[in-house]
Amino acid sequence: MQLFLDTADYQSIKKLYETGIVDGITTNPTNLRKDGANPKEAIKKICELMQGKPVSVQVTESDLDAIYAQAQEIATISDNVVVKIPCYQPYYPVIQKLLGQNVPLNITLVFSLPQALAMCKLGATYISPFLGRWDDIDADTSALLAEIVDMKNEYDFGTKVLAASLRDVPSVHQAINAGSDVATISPALFEKMLKHPLTEQGMEKFSQDWNKLGISQFP
Repeated sequence: MQLFLDTADYQSIKKLYETGIVDGITTNPTNLRKDGANPKEAIKKICELMQGKPVSVQVTESDLDAIYAQAQEIATISDNVVVKIPCYQPYYPVIQKLLGQNVPLNITLVFSLPQALAMCKLGATYISPFLGRWDDIDADTSALLAEIVDMKNEYDFGTKVLAASLRDVPSVHQAINAGSDVATISPALFEKMLKHPLTEQGMEKFSQDWNKLGISQFP
């Protein structure tokens, strides 16, 4: 399973990219606003850092013609940009047209199995089910995510399932167990999920035992 960072903060990306396990980036208008930099320049900088790995960038227009034009423009920012478009039924013709022109798309705000099926049929590069927002309405996130993954595999669609809106470590576990192709995670959660108290305790015990030997150099 691939791991993406859900942020536009360059320093956080740079720090965690050095772990060697970051496979891509997802951004949205909210985290680009938080970054405070010029959005286009910020995306260019992130794309360069990621060295060809996918960077999702979301459209901000709402009119169909404007979405189409903006998506094409966003796609020219860098060869590794993936354009994010919401899974909104009136946008389907634009999504189909862009995919027909080989513009890579990440379809966001997916909340149901029929929506996921529709986007797979259109040939979306990624679909992004939002687990955290399902939790907010007491939906069974693990079951629905697993159903989407099973549907994709059953019909041999090439679309990748990208588990989004993950808010805690158990949600990451759900994405892994469901067989999601990708999980996108905030930098804070990314660091948290890689830590474990027993690992910390073990490191401290090893250090204490070694120091008791009184050896100043090894080997």
